[in-house]
Amino acid sequence: MILVNTDYISGKELEMLGLVKGSTIQSKNIGRDITQSFKTLVGGELKSYNEMMNEARALATKRMVAEAEDLGADAIVNIRYASSAIMQGAAEVIAYGTAVKFK
Repeated sequence: MILVNTDYISGKELEMLGLVKGSTIQSKNIGRDITQSFKTLVGGELKSYNEMMNEARALATKRMVAEAEDLGADAIVNIRYASSAIMQGAAEVIAYGTAVKFK
């Protein structure tokens, strides 16, 4: 499966199959949440939350790819990611793009 954030793939003629997406809502445990809140007092990278968001993007991408494979896609073009806070320490990540088949 080819994944790109452009609306084309060089040298390929594309047939659009439709929008595909994957999403997840992730949170860290309360212990990590408390230690990360102390980190905001002194500044610096919140590594625990960085890991959480990386895991969430990977899972959302995996779910998007699975949906594209169900449509018989060869690639997903114009991929985008969005996130939003659901509550303190929890975030939703969505990955979406256009599933395409090579002609």
